[in-house]
Amino acid sequence: MPRIQAPTVAEHRAAQRRALLDVAREILAETGRPPTLARVAERAGLARSSLYQYFRSSGDLLNAVVEDVFPRWSARVAAAMDAAATPADRVLAYVLTNFELIAEGEHALATVLAEVVPGDTVAEQTRAMHAQLLEPLVETLRLLGVPAVPETAEMINAIVFTGSRLIESGTDLHTVWESARGLLEPFVRASEQTTP
Repeated sequence: MPRIQAPTVAEHRAAQRRALLDVAREILAETGRPPTLARVAERAGLARSSLYQYFRSSGDLLNAVVEDVFPRWSARVAAAMDAAATPADRVLAYVLTNFELIAEGEHALATVLAEVVPGDTVAEQTRAMHAQLLEPLVETLRLLGVPAVPETAEMINAIVFTGSRLIESGTDLHTVWESARGLLEPFVRASEQTTP
């Protein structure tokens, strides 16, 4: 039996599962193809038979990666917004964190998943993630007293989308962020000053 490398069996299993998901993500990002269980096990340093304790098949592993990618993205954006000092800073944190995730390759990974996962699983997860991401942005725009909240949120997301495209085509993150901030900061600061 392999040595447990955590205080409890449950913590060991959780750490092993996390490591396997991370390896699968790496292989997907590198190759653009679904990883085989054998390749994931080899790179993670596990026997293939041990990997079956965590995932029954390549499809099972791929679905777990899908379920992992989108909540992590949403959680990171929410955490950055929660750490911001003011509502204006929250909006700017929303945009910057999305740009950072894109620069780190998370969007490219989501795109690969959309291409390799059969059915509507990724599309459904993407819709759910976008809805979840919009909630704190919409709430913040309401706090700022923006008159057309849904429309403004969509306009901000259009900036995020354009920035993502620029980052993925090779434009430096700092350049994209400075351009976006130049557009958004005057608006959010002015809105903050008129908030009752």
